[in-house]
Amino acid sequence: MKKAAIFSIFLLMTALPFLGDEEGCTTITVGKKASSSGFVTTSHTCDSHRTGSAITVQPRARHKPGEKTSVHIRENDDSGPMPQYKRVKIGEIPQVPLTYQYINTAYASMNEYQLAIGESTFGGREELRSDEGLIDCQELCRLMLERCKTAREALNLAGELTKKFGYNDGGECLTIADKNEVWHLEILGPGKGKTGSIWAAQRVPDNHVSVCANGSRIREINLKQPDYFLASENVFSAAVENGWWDPKSGIPFEFCYAYSPESRTSFATRRREWRVLSLIAPSLKLHPNSENYPFSVKPDQSVTLEQLIDIFGDTFEGTDFDMTKNIVAPDNDGKMIKSPFANPFMPYDMNPLFKINGGWGWRGERPIARLYCMYAIITQSRSDMPDPVGGVVWLSYDNPATTVWVPFYASVQRMPESYTVEGRNGYSRKSAWWAYNRASTLAAQRWGDMRKDVEKIRKTLQTEALGKQKEIEAKALELYKSSPEKAASFLTKYSIDFAAKAAEAFWKLGDFLWTKYDEKF
Repeated sequence: MKKAAIFSIFLLMTALPFLGDEEGCTTITVGKKASSSGFVTTSHTCDSHRTGSAITVQPRARHKPGEKTSVHIRENDDSGPMPQYKRVKIGEIPQVPLTYQYINTAYASMNEYQLAIGESTFGGREELRSDEGLIDCQELCRLMLERCKTAREALNLAGELTKKFGYNDGGECLTIADKNEVWHLEILGPGKGKTGSIWAAQRVPDNHVSVCANGSRIREINLKQPDYFLASENVFSAAVENGWWDPKSGIPFEFCYAYSPESRTSFATRRREWRVLSLIAPSLKLHPNSENYPFSVKPDQSVTLEQLIDIFGDTFEGTDFDMTKNIVAPDNDGKMIKSPFANPFMPYDMNPLFKINGGWGWRGERPIARLYCMYAIITQSRSDMPDPVGGVVWLSYDNPATTVWVPFYASVQRMPESYTVEGRNGYSRKSAWWAYNRASTLAAQRWGDMRKDVEKIRKTLQTEALGKQKEIEAKALELYKSSPEKAASFLTKYSIDFAAKAAEAFWKLGDFLWTKYDEKF
């Protein structure tokens, strides 16, 4: 038994460097009447360590008649010290007279009018990937935030731009929130040699919560209800032309089965859907092996920001799908206990070794929180406050189970300097991402013990940030009455100061973990 435990530990340690090979993102959306204080939420875990860590504020700008804006695609770049993505220009499209300010995360997250976007890839049918289009997922997020004030404006713009200039990416779900509502936009290309897009959008009811976890979620669409469903004009015809739906069969058209049927076989997708919806509405007693879940559910209780933070840090602990439950080692008395080296961030192909329950479609089990998350956001858009104060992007670096979510307001004038330094260019104490990444990576080596040290620091800082929100916003609202610029400066300073405090605490935490456990590996 001891040899088996030691072998398990060895496997865990050697597997950790390869955890970033599998990617995926989770987005949770909350309607206005489902939240605890009337905020609308979208969110995004950018689960890819190839994605850049540098985050900036793109200011609003005026543009001359006839001006163009460059569009880019994502390509792998392994030329530097660490693998990453680079953006390569592939063309230009007409610019608009005025572009709005936005927080420029890898997938642009919120603009000055509280319009916010989350993202989750679902892939879809490979034959729909266009080689003619100019606009990919990241560019679409940018263009919507630069040019739109509401979710419906963004949906209309997405349809117009991709119809004219073409969508060239895989299947994506973009979750688009404004001060009053939130929608899921699922979009794919029209096929090789074609320019355009195929898409459908479904609104989350105001008193509901929804989720996307790398699987298409939209099923039947009723275009006679435009307050809840929108779609491209080819949404039905493209499925018929390709033989993916026969209207004469009597079987209803379902978007996900027409355009992304393989995503409904993935337990990596379905387990996260089940986990989020079950935590939000446990009274529904959803089954973890179901193929489909409701598009959205009414929460048992109003959803709080604290609850969302906890959900994004979830690792299936306490469920049958806890990836650490079968990893044991002897204690000092020889009794077999859960090994302190057991961690929930193993690669999918190690699931059978440790007897993790579940099936093996597309990918195996994976929890919401992942070690290879680059950054994550939870947004708040609020109609009862002016835009500069009402819009907040709660932003965290690295693993959501070990991080601190820092508030950045829609009016923030700049990001902390340490957030603008690209962490994928190599280890640097100038990059805030490395403070979190180092502590998270160390904690995963001896999760059973180190997580307790991490939680002490993380919880203290998170409690402070959440507890101060009302006080900070009250001061900002008072300043806003006489000077919106002073309110923006105040909120910018607060966000930068708290971000610096949190990053410094995690630098010290990493040093502490390195020394405390030096002889215990």
